[in-house]
Amino acid sequence: MLDPIEQFHLQKLFTIGHIGNQEIAFTNSSAYMVGTLALISLLMIGSGRSLVPGRLQSIAEISYEFVATTVRANAGKDGMKFFPLVFSIFMLLTVSNLVGTIPYNFTISSHIIVTAALAFLVFFTVLIYGFYKNGLKFLKLFVPSGIPIFILPLVVFIEIFSFFLRPISHSVRLFANMLAGHIALTVFASFIPVLAGLGIAGYFGAVLPLGMVIALSALEILVAFLQAYVFTILTVIYINDAIHPGH
Repeated sequence: MLDPIEQFHLQKLFTIGHIGNQEIAFTNSSAYMVGTLALISLLMIGSGRSLVPGRLQSIAEISYEFVATTVRANAGKDGMKFFPLVFSIFMLLTVSNLVGTIPYNFTISSHIIVTAALAFLVFFTVLIYGFYKNGLKFLKLFVPSGIPIFILPLVVFIEIFSFFLRPISHSVRLFANMLAGHIALTVFASFIPVLAGLGIAGYFGAVLPLGMVIALSALEILVAFLQAYVFTILTVIYINDAIHPGH
């Protein structure tokens, strides 16, 4: 049986240096991040700027316009100043998630530290820019209009509590979906060699888990894009709160 957790293990490739007694290592996760950056750079820079776009240039232009449309639709024209951040997050997650669907590859978003780092980057961007642009008026985000005065304190408490929970829900949603999908895929795949080793009857029995693996692989490709999009659109919605804090 395959170990469904083994695919998420961090492996040190070499040591970069030390800070005190703490070793700074370059791991397989770091390597896949660098590889993802290289693929994105190849797509966005190496695809060219022809009047008649080729396949790579078409993908680059569609990706750009898709994210730009999402930002304009959810945060308005003022939100376009955050387009580089939003586009970078979308491309990083989309490409790394798709790379992770290839067998024996590593999925960086299956580690909570990666998704949490991105979520807290978004959270502090919203918090800092919200106060920078609006001053204390940013606190209007926690005071919805039209609420009866006798339940206003409770509503304000819920709004503040939910605001500080954003990084948790933002990061765990992506991490949990990628982790669960890859574990399910590995579990079903591990049944194939076990059943095939039982003889003729086992070969017929292995057809079911093989079909599940094929179906789950197709689903994982969809989930890879969908989770990147969900993380991105939530990022845009949170940024819109910093730009327009009033309910």
